[in-house]
Amino acid sequence: MKRGMFTAALLPALLGSAGMISAMDWPSGDGTIVRNFGFNDRGSPVLGTVFETESPALAVERGEVIFSHSGTYSPGRLPSPLGAWTAVDHSDGLISIYGRHAEDSVPPRELEQGSPVATPGISGWSDRRGFYFVLYDRKERRWVNPSMIITPVPDIQPPQILSVQLLNAEGAEAFGSQLRNLSQGRYTVSVNAVDTLPGSREQPLAPYRIICSVNGTEIGSLNFETISARDGVLMIQRNGLVPAKQVYARFPAFESGEVHLNRGQVTLEIIAQDIAGNSRRAVSRLFVE
Repeated sequence: MKRGMFTAALLPALLGSAGMISAMDWPSGDGTIVRNFGFNDRGSPVLGTVFETESPALAVERGEVIFSHSGTYSPGRLPSPLGAWTAVDHSDGLISIYGRHAEDSVPPRELEQGSPVATPGISGWSDRRGFYFVLYDRKERRWVNPSMIITPVPDIQPPQILSVQLLNAEGAEAFGSQLRNLSQGRYTVSVNAVDTLPGSREQPLAPYRIICSVNGTEIGSLNFETISARDGVLMIQRNGLVPAKQVYARFPAFESGEVHLNRGQVTLEIIAQDIAGNSRRAVSRLFVE
């Protein structure tokens, strides 16, 4: 699958008032999740969930179709990575978007929860048959992790922490698999952590949260809950909003925090959590000269 990021100015003409959020269902009962919200897709964040499936995309909640694009034309103002796509207004502050579906799908104007929206296809930035599901909060103008709204898939397997690096001001590795001693100064913490889901064929996915601590003090908490747009720039929560481009620049890892280290013994702790509450912990003991 090609890079899955689309423009931060998604559907500005379709956004209106917001109300209360009600219960939603997943748009696929048998599809395999191959990308999830927050995944580092070659240096860009995935803003929804990508399903590989032969079954139709289903309406997550009752709603009204407010836009349907066949994918046969691509005006510059539209998010071309979505290919053929359909937007559904749920009158509760959220718009659900079903992208990369078959180009000949024509949904009815009114949809009931669980009714078919579109046939899976291969359109937009995709090379697998399925669809791309996105939730957009039209009041706050931000993309929402579907697992924050929809009951998460049952999961008892914790994320994996594949690597932890400290990078100096020049971006060079100062601590990693082969390095333990480093000089005092400011460092960027880069963490490569992945999660998996049952039935995903061990497909690597993004965790829900990465927490970095030094000597018991939290210095960074990267949260994959929402991604916002500020003046056309995607922003993600990491002790406040920071540019997503900065967080995702070190593909496949995430820039998870910054720290100033003084001389002496230092304990660096990384915790990766998934939406189900499972967690993995990695502890490194360093000597700062």
